[in-house]
Amino acid sequence: QVELVESGGGSVQAGGSLRLACEASGWTISYGCMGWFRQAPGKEREGIATIVPYTAATYYTDSVKGRFTISQDKAKNTVYLQMNTLKPEDTAMYYCAAYSICRGARWVPGEVNYWGQGTQVTVSS
Repeated sequence: QVELVESGGGSVQAGGSLRLACEASGWTISYGCMGWFRQAPGKEREGIATIVPYTAATYYTDSVKGRFTISQDKAKNTVYLQMNTLKPEDTAMYYCAAYSICRGARWVPGEVNYWGQGTQVTVSS
């Protein structure tokens, strides 16, 4: 049974930072790609970052490039998302995702094999 457990969400003021973690069990992160999606109220779920554990290549959507960093700890089977210079428009539920089809800087929610339960990030102005 695969389980992705996120942690690290919370509330922060604009300009602040948060670090999300996603610990995988039943799925070795090197199997494919790991990534983060987010969904704001009334909006579609969007992919924002991917890491290819085998090569450590990373990809970001334009809106988070230069502010967010995805990383991995293979020994802990965990992926992280460091979020700096947060903006109110970053407010959303953030989801960890595991997928065997890696498309670089293109995210297809329908191709995600497993989702985490989500962690809320709220950025106030």
